[in-house]
Amino acid sequence: MGAAALAAVMAAGSAAAMADTPSVSPLPAPSAVAPGGAAPAASEVNGFRSATFGMNEADVKAAIQKDFGIKASAIASGENAAERTQVLSVLVPNLLQDGGSAQVSYVFGYKSKGLIQVGISWSRQTDPTITADKLVADGDVLRAHFLAGGYTPDSVKTGLALPNGLLLFRGEDAAGHATVLILEGSFKKAADGKQNILTPAGLALLYSADPAHPDIFKIAPGQF
Repeated sequence: MGAAALAAVMAAGSAAAMADTPSVSPLPAPSAVAPGGAAPAASEVNGFRSATFGMNEADVKAAIQKDFGIKASAIASGENAAERTQVLSVLVPNLLQDGGSAQVSYVFGYKSKGLIQVGISWSRQTDPTITADKLVADGDVLRAHFLAGGYTPDSVKTGLALPNGLLLFRGEDAAGHATVLILEGSFKKAADGKQNILTPAGLALLYSADPAHPDIFKIAPGQF
């Protein structure tokens, strides 16, 4: 998912109209209190593992090798042509314990050239053995983890339907850095015609430095 698409998800998660689309199953409301009764420590979203927002490509490559114990040759380089951002990606087995192989992608800003977003995806494309049930289970585990993570309470949204799936979690830290978890797939009507049923096809986890104002290419006003 590109930075522009993430910005759209962040905006959509705040739209009142989202509440009209049923979710896969009833989800408990988020709580600002940890299961033990004490409020969790405030969350800080600085990137993913050793790769922190603002790092250049060379530093992120070193972080990837440190975090996952892989060779530099296993790191693929690419570009998001529309956003004019550079992307490093790597396939990581068992990133989430027993969760299957995931693709981790690191996005660098159009102007800053520093790390602005990290995306993690699980699907049949990253691991042919992954099933829909596994995607749902992985999503449940991660959602529970983030709900107890100390995100700014007013920023937390969960259980909202999107055009491409279900928003399992959206939250920000005090600096406005965001974590977004989406169970991706397509909706179809249930036999009774009253509820939309999601067929999961992927699970996407994103960490963003500034989801509302991503550092991507934009046409300046008045040019066209």
